Amino acid sequence: MALLSLSLARRVAGSLQPLRRLCANGWLREADVDLCLRQLHPTLRLNRVFAQVESRRWVAEDMLAVQLRCNGNAQAWRAGQHVQLYLEHNGIRQARSYSLTSVSADGRVELAIKRQPGGRMSNLLLDHLAVGQVLELSQAFGDFAWPQDQGAVLLLAAGSGITPLLGLLRDALAHGCAAPVTLLHQVRRQGQQAYAEELQALAARHANLQVQWIFSGEGQRLSAERLAALPGEHLRICGPRGFVEQACGWWLEAGRGSLQSESFSPLQVLAEAEASEVRLSFARSRQQVSGSSNASLLDQAEAAGLRPAHGCRQGICTSCTCLLLAGSVRDLRSGELFAEPNQPIRLCVSAPHGDVEIDL
Repeated sequence: MALLSLSLARRVAGSLQPLRRLCANGWLREADVDLCLRQLHPTLRLNRVFAQVESRRWVAEDMLAVQLRCNGNAQAWRAGQHVQLYLEHNGIRQARSYSLTSVSADGRVELAIKRQPGGRMSNLLLDHLAVGQVLELSQAFGDFAWPQDQGAVLLLAAGSGITPLLGLLRDALAHGCAAPVTLLHQVRRQGQQAYAEELQALAARHANLQVQWIFSGEGQRLSAERLAALPGEHLRICGPRGFVEQACGWWLEAGRGSLQSESFSPLQVLAEAEASEVRLSFARSRQQVSGSSNASLLDQAEAAGLRPAHGCRQGICTSCTCLLLAGSVRDLRSGELFAEPNQPIRLCVSAPHGDVEIDL
């Protein structure tokens, strides 16, 4: 049983700076301090973000909204950003990125988790995550933001792309946004309209907000003509890569105004014309294996039995960053080469360009 309430534990977290300095200077081990702190409350840690599940509710037939309350270590989080959620299952630590659909000053945040057919982590969370359970989160990342001026805003979402846009919309309306806002959400079928009741209620309360849905399973898809008919000087868009790239192309061709986009499909990578065999050396693990110049270092490290920290697998969250000790690597997104020793690289978007040594 916790000795402190979570509210009191959050206040205690703010007074731990002397212990943080002692750990930073090597006088104490952070792991030992954390072991003591967690006796006071399961979420209490020196620097890491832990949160307790306070509630769960279905917001679509395939999406669950989870409200968490964090310890005092979350740093300047904003709705619309992302966090990595870590879950250990059968001895394997897994991580997935989820959008912050709301952030409160009292440490409460909401994440929305969409069921992925065959997805290991989404199904575990949707089927087994319990109120009271404690989870670890990363610090928030991402620069999705509401436009600064009062021009009309167009929000386009497909599938779970609604989640960061909902976070931005909630925050903007709560702060008195009076600009015209149109939200269009493309889903496969009826029942997958996430947060439909809340969005309809917001539209009823705010005369400047219009909400629309289209159903791709019924042949209704976003087109250049439909986009041209939607009002907006600023575009914020999130969804699968194909949806985002096509809509952004139409928007830019029309010269309509500013845009910010995010996509969550698997990364499209640049493969070399001919893959070559290379030697991979993992310094801290004292392993050497044969590898390919056409596969990411993250995939090849996992194939060798290693378990590097990772998150988005798209080069966004930086969770898999480590040092290149020797050799050169190729950025799978741009083809750019990097060969400076002790240079940080992201394993998920880096492939070996010849033999390499990694601090892993």
